[in-house]
Amino acid sequence: MNDRSFGADDPARPGLRRSLGVVDGVAVAASSTAATTSIGIGLGVTASVVGPHLPAIMLLAFLPVLAIAGAYGRLNRVEPNAGNGYVWVGRSLSPWLGFTVGWVNIVASVAFLAYTTAVTGSALIQLAGRAGLHRIGSLGLDPDSTAQTTALGVVVLAVVTVTAVTGVRTAARLQTWLLVFEYAVLLGFCGYGIATGPHPFSLSWFDPFAIPSATALSQGLLLSVFCYWGFEAAFTVTEEVRDPRDASRAGLITLVTMLGLFLLGSVAFQRVLSEEELAGHGAQGLAYYGDRLAGEPLAALPLVALMFSAVASLQAGVIPTARGAFAMSRDRTLGPVWSRVSARYGTPAAGTLLIGALAVAVAAGALVIPRLADMIMATVNAVGIVVAVSYALTALAAAVRFRSLLRTDRRQALRAVLLPALGALALLALGGYLGWSFYTSADHLEVSADNGWFLLLMPLVMIMSGVVVAGWAKWVRKSPYFRTGAGTDADAPQLLTHSN
Repeated sequence: MNDRSFGADDPARPGLRRSLGVVDGVAVAASSTAATTSIGIGLGVTASVVGPHLPAIMLLAFLPVLAIAGAYGRLNRVEPNAGNGYVWVGRSLSPWLGFTVGWVNIVASVAFLAYTTAVTGSALIQLAGRAGLHRIGSLGLDPDSTAQTTALGVVVLAVVTVTAVTGVRTAARLQTWLLVFEYAVLLGFCGYGIATGPHPFSLSWFDPFAIPSATALSQGLLLSVFCYWGFEAAFTVTEEVRDPRDASRAGLITLVTMLGLFLLGSVAFQRVLSEEELAGHGAQGLAYYGDRLAGEPLAALPLVALMFSAVASLQAGVIPTARGAFAMSRDRTLGPVWSRVSARYGTPAAGTLLIGALAVAVAAGALVIPRLADMIMATVNAVGIVVAVSYALTALAAAVRFRSLLRTDRRQALRAVLLPALGALALLALGGYLGWSFYTSADHLEVSADNGWFLLLMPLVMIMSGVVVAGWAKWVRKSPYFRTGAGTDADAPQLLTHSN
């Protein structure tokens, strides 16, 4: 397939009904990034690493991610494809690296869904406690119990997975209303916290040179990259938007919005909570923040927003993951079940249900880490590393694909080649340094969130398992993808959006 741009003036591609617009893309991407969840939980996890310098680390992480977003947008204009990075990296760098991008995005998303399942369960148990329900029979409800939160969250995951089967349009409508409520609560409580918080504002919060160590800086950056992760969900539905450029606009709008919310939340939390309070409350950080600012029932609103955010991100996580697997399946790099399209809904229904089932299995496996806060830390570190690798490879693909601009248009080359390359190298260096620090921080393997070898083993397993699956696809399935690196054209097997 030659490079080309699908714009508003192009004729509709055969059989493809485009019903999504920029707002729908923003709803899917913003729900996938889950700002409320990242603020309510991610800020506490990050503060335990970088101390009071949350605004600084969020700003620093935004720079390479912005460069990566530019690479996504430019690549999407010349080759819109539900597989995005998997297709672009395979074409420009190597089919093996392209498969790695597609694979780690799937396994990281499944891990994220398992993590968010537990977060959802924790929010529900906390809400039950506020309503006076602290026990069910002889069982005491504990919002920091991985077993209890996972069991409850799995029920919610099953419901949202079935909803995702019925179509992206349905999901986008639901997520839009959830986002409106979440952001209204966030803006209200964060604004009030900034205005009334007892701790004085300090410009040192924005000073990255005050972060205690290089290890803390690298880990904090990857944790922050994890918070931004999800903006690219807009590109996974690029075959279902009216104009593929809408996907680029949606991704950029989402990313800039996340930066504003993260900075607002960082400052607000540090105005209201001490460093020890922020780092010590983990999955219950947002509820604790609400309690410090208001009495019941208003204090419960941030917790309700967290629950809505977790539910929306579960659904938003299922949707792009199933579409990434769809794109890989039509290239025969994954089995045919992933590309079966529902005749009724026009979605990859079987693949969507499988993603939900895999997330349940991973969530069950996470029960070996009994405390929810420890499970969150382990998952976020592992996913942060593999996401950094995926982003870096996609950005390098853009730099290679548009390298001819270095000779013809230096201004465009800055945005299309140099900035993505710098962003990619920064993320690879951070991932490598953090992996090395994990390796040298322990002398034995233990299933624990503070064991460096365990934290390093998780992303390595995610990446290396892809090598085995890629080998099977190349030599057993005889996938043509490994001959050319070019994914199936989006005009081929079609993903139809069900209009309600």
